[in-house]
Amino acid sequence: MKKILITLIVLFMITILINLYVVLRTKNLIIDDNKTLEDNIDCILVLGAGIRNGKPSPMLEDRLLTSIELYNKGVAPKILVSGDHEHQNYDEVNVMKNYLINNGIPSENIFMDHAGLSSYDSVYRAKKIFKASRIIIVTQKYHLYRSLYIANTLDMDSYGVSANKRKYYGQIKRDIREYIARIKDFIKCLIKPTPTYLGEVIPINGNGDKTNDKNS
Repeated sequence: MKKILITLIVLFMITILINLYVVLRTKNLIIDDNKTLEDNIDCILVLGAGIRNGKPSPMLEDRLLTSIELYNKGVAPKILVSGDHEHQNYDEVNVMKNYLINNGIPSENIFMDHAGLSSYDSVYRAKKIFKASRIIIVTQKYHLYRSLYIANTLDMDSYGVSANKRKYYGQIKRDIREYIARIKDFIKCLIKPTPTYLGEVIPINGNGDKTNDKNS
């Protein structure tokens, strides 16, 4: 019983160290108002965060609004929206693209990654499918550390901008899930598995309408 207890304590300490490592390694890559935005960024990567009745969730809306602000500042010429569109009845990316278009972003400058089923998949595909090497990742701050860590281990030049514009219901549960997800993706980044889906290469410096799957 004592050996089991010691083992559990050691494993718990390892999970704490992994979380600290991920955060400390990436915190300086998060750009705030006191830091200068980098030049020659290929795209702004917006990670999915759920939709409700065909509209972005509050967290996703704030990510999109932040990406619009960055685009209008000239931070990058393209926006890559990455989310879950594995099934026909759930389509994050078209909702995201339509929101951006409705807020003045030209359709041809918006790329959709229909197979961003996880943070790891989204970042991996940004590099391998869309050929982006210098990116700004937009998500809420608690999620930025892991996303930037993934990009960093995939040898991408990446920076993060927090999309925290309000308080979000259920954040404690998200923080707990994120603690576990950092451990999972830390291991994943050691192995570097290929995502569930890849597909044809669509360079981010081209026309985003090539990723359209609808006529609208």
